[in-house]
Amino acid sequence: MSGDTVTGRAAAAEREMACREAARRTVAVARRRVKRRTYAVIAALVLAVLGAFVAALVLGEFGVPLLEVMRSLARPLLGRASWESEFFVLDVRLPRVLTAVLSGAAFGLSGALFQSLIRNPLASPDVIGITSGASAAAVVCVLLLGLDGMAVSFGALAGALVTAALIYLLAWRRGVSGHRLVLVGIGIAAVLSSLISYLMTTTQISDAQRALEWLTGSLDGCGWPHAGTLALCLVLLLPATALPARSLRVLQFGDDTAAGLGVRVEYRRLVLLAVAVALAAVATAAAGPVPFVALVSAPIARGLLRGRGPALTAAALVGAVLMSASDFIGQHLFDSTELPVGVVTGVVGAPYLLLMVTTTNRSGGSG
Repeated sequence: MSGDTVTGRAAAAEREMACREAARRTVAVARRRVKRRTYAVIAALVLAVLGAFVAALVLGEFGVPLLEVMRSLARPLLGRASWESEFFVLDVRLPRVLTAVLSGAAFGLSGALFQSLIRNPLASPDVIGITSGASAAAVVCVLLLGLDGMAVSFGALAGALVTAALIYLLAWRRGVSGHRLVLVGIGIAAVLSSLISYLMTTTQISDAQRALEWLTGSLDGCGWPHAGTLALCLVLLLPATALPARSLRVLQFGDDTAAGLGVRVEYRRLVLLAVAVALAAVATAAAGPVPFVALVSAPIARGLLRGRGPALTAAALVGAVLMSASDFIGQHLFDSTELPVGVVTGVVGAPYLLLMVTTTNRSGGSG
């Protein structure tokens, strides 16, 4: 072997090593940029949630100064606030805004899980029938059983869980495909909507008005039982989301790829679907079937992150921002009329849904 050949091979090996090192550096730089953007977006969303939280406590028909709000929340450290401030902050506004933030986060996280599992940006619990089950159960509780308050919320929770189980069983064909699950869910939602319409048209006007207020999605009248029960449920559900969600990225590549990488596809999908249903159910039980929050939170989060992953944390924060900001707008947009939070989210979400459908059709997507 000549010296020129050996020298040429050594030079080629050095060039190959240099190319690999450059590629590693490029990947490392890209990952650092993604991490920095992720941290910046999450920090901005946290600040937005805090801003909406503070605004809801400070502003209102009875204005409470910020210092009085801080004294009400941290009495041992800052001293006691006036009884009027403590009443409006602790008894009236705080449980409502906590319910808004927690239910919005639950809706956003649930929508992100559904869209990632089904691989369809238009999949959400209010589209595939979960919230329709909760709504039908709530209407039955109000109109036929004469219940109100937390009893209606627990009935809605049970209705959502039973409806989700029925959808899963009807969609099962040696496994569950996202396309079949969506179609079955839409069919179940149509049947339940017909049931709700029948009950609403055959009852007394006063009872129908109470049921309609719940069906619109409203945080009016939410107290500590709603906020406390929702917080307790989320304490149990969030760890249950974190553990199986590690395999969510692999599931997005398809069942065959996930199975080839050693993921138990049906088991993981069932666990994640159960968690997503539970999140949507507890949020609906607390705030009613607020439309579009679960649908738009994940796409907005992925747009902010400029990525295609699940974006679970960002989606939960976007949902909390949308819910709390929409409730604040509904309370203060008109002086004499308070709009339910579902009306505001509907006004914002319906054009966004049309935009998503138009964009999907133009790009030739099947979702």
